[in-house]
Amino acid sequence: MNAPAARDRRKAYRRGLRAERLAALALMLKGYRIVAKRYQTPVGEVDLIARKGDLIALVEVKARKDVQTALDSVTHTAQKRIQNAGEWWINRQADAGQLSWRCDIVAVIPRRWPVHFENVW
Repeated sequence: MNAPAARDRRKAYRRGLRAERLAALALMLKGYRIVAKRYQTPVGEVDLIARKGDLIALVEVKARKDVQTALDSVTHTAQKRIQNAGEWWINRQADAGQLSWRCDIVAVIPRRWPVHFENVW
């Protein structure tokens, strides 16, 4: 890989980490507890898993130039990956039978507070 491409990948990775930290902060201020970050399984990954009481939010974080681009960037394939990984996590919880869950998106837009979309799919 050439140096500019590697530099661009590192920059995108750092931007993603910053977006996830900001999204986690926004969710915590709304009363959620972040129970997992970048949760990886053999069937996929979830950026954030947040809990509020018995509700689990499987959260995809997207850092984009505008909200619509962020929402549009979560493809059907990505949705299945997130959902499968989230179910993997939920099924390993002692109180799995009491939990309800949904899939959310947090759009992180430059110079704006993150926008939280609940139950997107």
